[in-house]
Amino acid sequence: MDLNLNRADYLQVGVTSQKTMKLLPASRYRATQKVVVGDHDGVVMCFGMKKGEAVTVFKTLPGQKIARLELGGVLNTPQEKIFIAAGSEIRGFTKRGKQFLSFETNLTESIKAMHISGSDLFLSASYIYNHYCDCKDQHYYLSGDKINDVICLPVERVLHDVPVLACQDRVLRVLQGSDVMYEIEVPGPPTVLALHNGNGGDSGEDLLFGTSDGKLGLIQITTSKPIHKWEIRNEKKRGGILCIDSFDIVGDGVKDLLVGRDDGMVEVYSFDNANEPVLRFDQALSESVTSIQGGCVGKDGYDEIVVSTYSGWVTGLTTEPIHKESGPGEELKINQEMQNKISSLRSELEHLQYKVLQEREKYQQSSQSSKAKSAVPSFSVNDKFTLNKDDASYSLILEVQTAIDNVLIQSDVPIDLLDVDKNSAVVSFSSCDSESNDNFLLATYRCQANTTRLELKIRSIEGQYGTLQAYVTPRIQPKTCQVRQYLIKPLSLHQRTHFIDHDRPMNTLTLTGQFSFAELHSWVVFCLPEVPEKPPAGECVTFYFQNTFLDTQLESTYRKGEGVFKSDNISTISILKDVLSKEATKRKINLNISYEINEVSVKHTLKLIHPKLEYQLLLAKKVQLIDALKELQVHEGNTNFLIPEYRCILEEADHLQEEYKKQPAHLERLYGMITDLFIDKFKFKGTNVKTKVPLLLEILDSYDQNALIAFFDAA
Repeated sequence: MDLNLNRADYLQVGVTSQKTMKLLPASRYRATQKVVVGDHDGVVMCFGMKKGEAVTVFKTLPGQKIARLELGGVLNTPQEKIFIAAGSEIRGFTKRGKQFLSFETNLTESIKAMHISGSDLFLSASYIYNHYCDCKDQHYYLSGDKINDVICLPVERVLHDVPVLACQDRVLRVLQGSDVMYEIEVPGPPTVLALHNGNGGDSGEDLLFGTSDGKLGLIQITTSKPIHKWEIRNEKKRGGILCIDSFDIVGDGVKDLLVGRDDGMVEVYSFDNANEPVLRFDQALSESVTSIQGGCVGKDGYDEIVVSTYSGWVTGLTTEPIHKESGPGEELKINQEMQNKISSLRSELEHLQYKVLQEREKYQQSSQSSKAKSAVPSFSVNDKFTLNKDDASYSLILEVQTAIDNVLIQSDVPIDLLDVDKNSAVVSFSSCDSESNDNFLLATYRCQANTTRLELKIRSIEGQYGTLQAYVTPRIQPKTCQVRQYLIKPLSLHQRTHFIDHDRPMNTLTLTGQFSFAELHSWVVFCLPEVPEKPPAGECVTFYFQNTFLDTQLESTYRKGEGVFKSDNISTISILKDVLSKEATKRKINLNISYEINEVSVKHTLKLIHPKLEYQLLLAKKVQLIDALKELQVHEGNTNFLIPEYRCILEEADHLQEEYKKQPAHLERLYGMITDLFIDKFKFKGTNVKTKVPLLLEILDSYDQNALIAFFDAA
């Protein structure tokens, strides 16, 4: 069965955070439901639809930014009490808008996530988890990495509290009281948790998770161990998952899975006979989907998916058909309804234009008076800078609550800008003088009229570190701009992992000196991505990393006064040695540095580079041949005389050129890595081999793996 859903925009509130929109329970089966939404202005708004118009039930006064909105109530009764988290306070409202609770949690950080079950309140700030019962403190846990979401299995079904934390280090932590019962590794940093079918599935223990790199999975949380049921890899390279809900939108009696992503994609998954999810419907909206709910809002009897977006639009994807079958009398009624709607929209537009005119005059007067202060219009920017494991590139996503005019990208380190298919902005590059003003990249993206979201891809070079800056200018008057900064770290292509292969040939760097655990941790944060800013609890910590470009690995173990770093790539050890020495010198700390170099690791790293280098050389050769082969084809009139290999190149010409274009400087990157490996190998022996680099490049141009290894050994 095909699923046809039609879009209906209901209204716009302020900028919204993740999970801040809910549908109140219906009074009867398939009756219209009220929508409640909280925004960054601190306003909670509840509305319903009548004759195609949004009618406000209640609206609170502005206050602190609302980070979460949940529904609660006595267990096994309709959940129609509204709870919001703003700053460190929890407030409760009835469905009519009367405030009945104001609970100051006294947390030192703002609340980021919340779950409500009866009289139990589960909260998390960035690193702190708290459990309250009837507003009294019950349990507390300090996480080793940022907590993105919190949930609890349904206590009425599993008969005891089982809170689960989604943590940034790719781990779900299952708690018992104030202790971790066990940890579950997931394939990406989990951003959202939801109970399967809204009630934990058949067992009450089934938990859905979505990750920031767009993966989706189902895990059964048993009392002893987790059972992984299924997982959907993000094959289509879609955005990260921000919200999940379960609702039977298909109408087959089985609840479907509704998913909202940060690239604006809304997806519906149905379940087959084997309980495996199958994609049934998808639709792209122009901005990130912060909340998603299944229900009935627009008209009695018509199910729909209701979403809220980053800039505050509440939109329905409804099963109600746009073109209705109707008799003569009905047609007249529909026409009258349409006329009323058009005249209502006209008067609203006139009112808004008058309001804009008034505000513009007011602004002119205030800015020209002698006591005028700078009145820069503020706007909200939602940004995300993440490393993609698949292609070892960084993805920079900029989302603005209003249309973007242009974005200027500036970098003081060498980086490559890669093509993004979804990107419709026009890019232009400015020449840079890197020697006098540290500018290695200046690029301007000019956006089309209604673009509110821009996605860029960059690739950095390990060992070269600094700052990438984005100057975001929206289409608002007077002109204003916001600057966002992103650190390019020395080992920028390394990603946290939970396991490494201990059988690889490893090089070791050992540091000892008069430094504290916190100081060494801050140096590791400076060098490597995905390390929590706060030092972990305990006296000693071990982190594992994998290089997303080469698949080499790094193990870092450190405590007060000592740090040990092991890697199968000498260049990684060399970068760490240089950067850590520089950081210690800045703080006037004496470091004792010792290292053990494993000769076998060089050959091992070259073998890891080999397939990538061979592929890129072959690709470059094929692309060089295309023009000549096309000329021959035109001259001869056909390709029958060509050998199969050349015929294949002509057939795949467009695909090959497209791939080559998408990988600027890929070959140069690999050459650079091999050159660095060569220099670093001999640097640790106290020999300078920079004069031999031209000879190395000659060998690479006529590449043969054995000849390259022999050159490394002979030098």
